Amino acid sequence: MSKDATLVVMAAGMGSRFGGLKQMEPISADGRVLLDFSAYDAKRAGFTKIVFVIKEAIAEDFISIVGNRIAEIIDVEYVYQELDKLPDGFVCPEGRQKPWGTAHAILCCKDAVKEPFAVVNADDYYGRNAFDKIYKELVNDTSDYCMAGFRLKNTLTENGTVSRGVCDVVDGYLTSVVERTKIKDCKFTEDDGATWTELSPDTLVSMNLWGFKPDVFGYIEEGFRNFLTEKINVPKSEYYLPLVVSELIEKDIKKVRVLTAEDKWYGVTYKEDKPQVVAAIEEMIAKGYYD
Repeated sequence: MSKDATLVVMAAGMGSRFGGLKQMEPISADGRVLLDFSAYDAKRAGFTKIVFVIKEAIAEDFISIVGNRIAEIIDVEYVYQELDKLPDGFVCPEGRQKPWGTAHAILCCKDAVKEPFAVVNADDYYGRNAFDKIYKELVNDTSDYCMAGFRLKNTLTENGTVSRGVCDVVDGYLTSVVERTKIKDCKFTEDDGATWTELSPDTLVSMNLWGFKPDVFGYIEEGFRNFLTEKINVPKSEYYLPLVVSELIEKDIKKVRVLTAEDKWYGVTYKEDKPQVVAAIEEMIAKGYYD
């Protein structure tokens, strides 16, 4: 009998004109988007529920365009990430428009998620191998967290630079993640292209597919309180999930096992990426990976 595990999908970044965003344009002949395939892969791997983190302003559109279809194959629940959803004692500054970050998105789920859970972006394709490995690790009797590490060569686009979290891994565990904001052809630059530094094509990078146990909510809330105390009045400040993970590793509170995912990542970073993504998904459907 399979054990319960939830998939948390970060989708609050979708704007109010949800249906017009490039990430939600259909990529299969029957109108499915990348998120449909993540839901299918998660269900197949053993996940028993999906929690969508969205803004209340887009709820009606989100549910009608994607949510209702996914609810036909797996239980779904919706959580709203709003600027005023803060710990007791804190009030959102007037005029704040920037979301509080990915760690805040996960904190908004604390009343909806009581079991081990994975976290993904709404607009990325991760592949079945990654979901299989994350699920199996999550339902093990261990307090460790985990993440899927993708090989850099499988996460690039021919149409421009990408931002990736480059992972340092020792004996199968994450020791650090360094964000490289401009990577192209397995090289990164920190000076707008004046110089480039080589990376191995097999370098493991984070694509925001994390696996946590419910105790992470306590760590996030404590860290978020500290963050707000220091930066609540900084208009563009955000509390990011990788920062939470890094702090837990540095303080030797948690270990994070790195699971190597061998699938190719797909996403529409640039409009020119869409034809390749469409072709790849259609090929997988033709081969029977998806119905």
